[in-house]
Amino acid sequence: MKPIRLSAHATGYIAKRGFTVAEVQDAIRTGAWQPAAQGRQECSKDFDYNAQWNGKIYAKKRVRPVFVDEPEEIVVVTVYTYFF
Repeated sequence: MKPIRLSAHATGYIAKRGFTVAEVQDAIRTGAWQPAAQGRQECSKDFDYNAQWNGKIYAKKRVRPVFVDEPEEIVVVTVYTYFF
């Protein structure tokens, strides 16, 4: 199993976008990969959330990492989150 590394850009958005490294890893390990722009891959996974984000309570959170599957590791370029 390849290691998963978050780029500095992705790491910089952890607090701002409300995801965890564990959620990103889980999404990549268990989600269905799809082609993304610039030869990258993406996937998504929904998580139970049942908490407050930006002043509103949400039941679910979707984590969508965009990454590059390198020979020795998976490098996460950025991560998007959606609350619903």
